[in-house]
Amino acid sequence: MTILCVRFQLPPKYEAALLGLLGLLEDLTPVVQALPPDGALADLRGAERYFGRDAEELARLIRVRALALYGIDCVIGAGPGPLLARMALGQAEPGEPCAVPEGLVVDFLAERPVAALPGVGAATARTLCEYGLDTLGRVAAAPLSTLQRLVGARTGRELHEKANGVDRGRVVPNAVSRSLAAEHPFPHDELNPDRHRRALLLDAEELGSRLRALDKVCRTLTLTVRYADRSSTTRTRTLPEPTAHSPELTRAAYGMYGALGLQRARVRAIALRAEGLTPAEEASHQLAFDPVDDKLRRIEEVADRARAKFGPRAILPGTLAA
Repeated sequence: MTILCVRFQLPPKYEAALLGLLGLLEDLTPVVQALPPDGALADLRGAERYFGRDAEELARLIRVRALALYGIDCVIGAGPGPLLARMALGQAEPGEPCAVPEGLVVDFLAERPVAALPGVGAATARTLCEYGLDTLGRVAAAPLSTLQRLVGARTGRELHEKANGVDRGRVVPNAVSRSLAAEHPFPHDELNPDRHRRALLLDAEELGSRLRALDKVCRTLTLTVRYADRSSTTRTRTLPEPTAHSPELTRAAYGMYGALGLQRARVRAIALRAEGLTPAEEASHQLAFDPVDDKLRRIEEVADRARAKFGPRAILPGTLAA
């Protein structure tokens, strides 16, 4: 089983092109999972045999077609499962896909820092490093019972399996329309944290407004920070309850940004993605008996009506209007 993880180098606000680029992958396999705003997973099981080419050859073919038809380059990682493909993507470069053969998975993982494993957050990584488990090789060699005492039973078991190359993930075909994204590119590489937070506020306000216009709420929020060297950091947070309330989205976005601990980072763009969309009428809202929250929600309704009549920038938070 070979999985490709593809990240297209889409210009800012060109997410609409992702749908056409997914078609390039679907020409090879019907099992394609979109990873908005610029990526996808593709299960090549059967495609290698059908086309008589291995994963690296098919990856190069995808890149050539993306450049020829859309003028968009891409980087591609390949592995026996989605987890390994995502990690291989971090070692890939345009024109040089990185493939992890099934027999070399443990060697590939051994020297990686524990924070490089998808799903391992800053708190978990810090706990493991305090006990000398700073690489995946050391985590793999640690007794399962030790990991479970440190990070919990379920997390410890998952961490132990992943560090040993056990990848139970699979590619689940989906559609781009199950999520909404807002991205704020900077005219120049931006180092000022205040401007980063202003961009987050702008993205959260836009997402909240669009969700409410569609009568939708989101369950999770994903933050992507793109840097000057073309690398990026992505964090996802599950919200306490499904919401389209802009202050709640802003609070979650600020929390994820603060957890990154960026210091003098040259940021090129900041994007927020609302995922797990469901109809607002099916969502429950925990009453807080907070007059301030009730007031904010009433103001939000009035602001939405004004935006619908006079345009999306008719009413803005004072921070954005300055």
